[in-house]
Amino acid sequence: MKYRVGTRGSRLAVAQTMIVLQQLRRLIPSIDYKIITVATKGDIDKRPLFAIDQKGIFEKDLDKLVILGNIDFAVHSLKDIPSDLSNELTIACIPKRAKANDVLVNGKKQKLAELPAGSTIGTSSLRRAIQVMRKRPDLNVRPIRGNVETRVRKSIASKEYDAVILAEAGLTRMGMKDVIVERFCIRDFVPAPGQGAIAIVSRKDNLKLIKTLKCIQHVSSKVEIDAERALLKKIEGGCRFPVGAIATANQSKQKITLHANVFSADGTKSIEVRETGSSNNPNNLGTRTGNLLLERGAANLSQGWRNAVIEWNKNL
Repeated sequence: MKYRVGTRGSRLAVAQTMIVLQQLRRLIPSIDYKIITVATKGDIDKRPLFAIDQKGIFEKDLDKLVILGNIDFAVHSLKDIPSDLSNELTIACIPKRAKANDVLVNGKKQKLAELPAGSTIGTSSLRRAIQVMRKRPDLNVRPIRGNVETRVRKSIASKEYDAVILAEAGLTRMGMKDVIVERFCIRDFVPAPGQGAIAIVSRKDNLKLIKTLKCIQHVSSKVEIDAERALLKKIEGGCRFPVGAIATANQSKQKITLHANVFSADGTKSIEVRETGSSNNPNNLGTRTGNLLLERGAANLSQGWRNAVIEWNKNL
């Protein structure tokens, strides 16, 4: 049996795909794979992510090929997959999640608290930007795009930015962990829902393939992701309304804790919720946590984000 595997052409995307295939080959050596790389809208459009008013810019082009049967399954960074995945598709498998932390990178080895006032920080994420501004309002946070290597180079080699913030998982998977200067605590600097996780997407009716892919699923990671995505779906988070969420599963106690944050566009207000539930029903926990955020005024905080995005676009 030979499967056609879809991925983006970036070095990180290919590295993630190889991680998946190595795990599958270890358990089922007889299966072969052909990797098909695709340039998605997110790869072609070089504007910062918040400036592109569209969900799924990194996954939809690949998933269309899955639906058409041109590829058998696609490998994604899970946080790139919107909560409204096509009804014809399913997240067939979630392998073991990597660390979900955000990290700081710069050439001078300075931690966030040590950066001089007025330093320029690059990030592709409004969620990261607002959390930096809350901690260091004296810094200049600017949009940045490009692949992981490009963003690292802009903070170390070209000095275009004094520091950049990236996901630890991506740097680790690319063998670039040594550039990390500071790892932010996930409770203090809340990651994006799904950060650090890989998702394998297939057609919902391809039951034989789904059964094969399930052999590398990591139970605790799946439970955590289900809770985070249920939260995201409830409050309809997206690029224009940054949401931070991280779930931690304790399978031995059959418990899962979900920590979530939303922020006002000016960084002066935030709503934080921490809830615990049964790991047997992570979707219930995610929905309940989302309801609490809404009850405490999350929707009101979202109103200022449209103007904030307009202001950020002026800096492009």
